[in-house]
Amino acid sequence: MASLPSPIASSLSPPCGPRPHVSVCICTYQRPELLQRLLEKLADQETNDAFTFSAVVADNDAGRSAEPLVAALSARLPYPIVYCHEPTKNIALVRNQALAHARGDFIAFIDDDEFPVERWLLELFTTCQTRNVAGVLGPVRPYFDSPPPPWLIKGRFCERPEHPTGTVMEGSKCRTGNVLFRRALIAGDTEPFKREFGTGGEDVDFFLRMNARGHVFVWCNEAPAYETVPPSRWTRRYMINRALLRGRINLKLKEARLRRVAESCVAVPVYLLVLPFTLLFGQHVFMRFAIRFCDHFGRILTVLHMNPVGERQM
Repeated sequence: MASLPSPIASSLSPPCGPRPHVSVCICTYQRPELLQRLLEKLADQETNDAFTFSAVVADNDAGRSAEPLVAALSARLPYPIVYCHEPTKNIALVRNQALAHARGDFIAFIDDDEFPVERWLLELFTTCQTRNVAGVLGPVRPYFDSPPPPWLIKGRFCERPEHPTGTVMEGSKCRTGNVLFRRALIAGDTEPFKREFGTGGEDVDFFLRMNARGHVFVWCNEAPAYETVPPSRWTRRYMINRALLRGRINLKLKEARLRRVAESCVAVPVYLLVLPFTLLFGQHVFMRFAIRFCDHFGRILTVLHMNPVGERQM
């Protein structure tokens, strides 16, 4: 799909003058090794003198476990790092805490278990400016420290959809794992991310509301981030639990909720009938259908006020 100009892009553009500043927001929870790798990778970012940048680390650990690491890295890395703390276990509140400490003309979000390519920020920033849009999203690709099982790769379970650069993104397909947007979008908003989405879905809700206000987001396929996929995420149990939780989170979104419940009521019995036969085509096919079944079944369980899956960790 071709890129469309934002109807309000001109009002979002920063004024001429000093170079724009980008605040890179990172929400973290008890992943010091991965957080350190990300912060060190940010030091390699190319800017072409088009902008300056800093990082904001929002720690969701009540014990403030990331604070000593951030202090140590701040002393030796060539860009400013701000530490802040949100003790309440709620991903929306952590994101808001990061935004409250961000001072940039532009806001970028990247997860603590990800790391970017060297031109990550430059590609996002350039696309946002040249396309004259409210924000830009980039791909998140899997990274394995050791070889995963063949069925995981064959089924492409860790891969996410990608799009041609310039594709206009619907809010329902947007996430905060790799994104840059203009700070003006949240001016005067005391709670950009809604606390009721404490276990996930807060980013989709955010982008849906931004779309409703007329803001346009596009894709930049030249700005990937890589997400570490540890062995604990290679298991069938993890994928099933994640799908059930995703189904529950999905119903928190108000958009077309009744239609989604109706779809799941039809899909659940169909998948139950088909699942045994998928074993004939290999584990990767069976798991693909099992995950789809659990996405729908999670919605049904939510309607019935049943919750077999614990809260998601960051």
